[in-house]
Amino acid sequence: MGSRLFKPDSEESFTLSRSRVDNFLECPRCFYLTNKLGIARPSMFPFNLNNAVDELLKNEFDVYREKQEPHPLLIENKVNAIPYQHPDIEEWRESLRHGVKRFHEPTNLILRGGLDDVWIDTKTNQLIVVDYKATSKAGEVSLDADWQIGYKRQVEFYQWLLRGNSFDVSDTAYFVYCNGIKEGEFNDQLRFKTKLIPYKGNDSWVEPTLMELKACLMEKEPPNASESCTYCRYVKKILLV
Repeated sequence: MGSRLFKPDSEESFTLSRSRVDNFLECPRCFYLTNKLGIARPSMFPFNLNNAVDELLKNEFDVYREKQEPHPLLIENKVNAIPYQHPDIEEWRESLRHGVKRFHEPTNLILRGGLDDVWIDTKTNQLIVVDYKATSKAGEVSLDADWQIGYKRQVEFYQWLLRGNSFDVSDTAYFVYCNGIKEGEFNDQLRFKTKLIPYKGNDSWVEPTLMELKACLMEKEPPNASESCTYCRYVKKILLV
């Protein structure tokens, strides 16, 4: 599914992941080359420590999902929610093959994305999109950096996907942000300070982006290289050598 290339004359729906949509917003040329010509950006090294933190957090919240009780982090932050119990929760989390899927009829695209977690507000019964993040930096973690726009778009896209599956979804998403502490001795243990960060999302950008994205795919030639794209600049310099 993920390796299939877009064919303008095909009536079959074309599937795109959340990361591919974000790729379009970063650089339409790279997006076109990847999805229409099969020339993908070089793969990044896997963030194994981040993945380990994600897995441990999922295991931890699953304990409270099974009991249908609030996690201590939710109690501490006075969030009226519990982990959402749904038969497809594991499929929703599987970003490589499944995830939450939504068909977008105007573009004949199927969009999908793998969520880290979903909670449910015990007062409003609205679903809450949750994303796990891990880092190690001095000071408090936040969402204030310009490059973190990708984090915000990520949860907004998940909100859009769930709404397309007839779920009532809260505008407020949460980031469970784990910050590795660089103090003391290692002793085969890495300690974290976990912060819960609320973010009020707005998914109104998704629909127009999908229309622009589809128009890009329908073009006969790729868009011009972008000066703001690291990959485009690198290729340009290589060709000049």
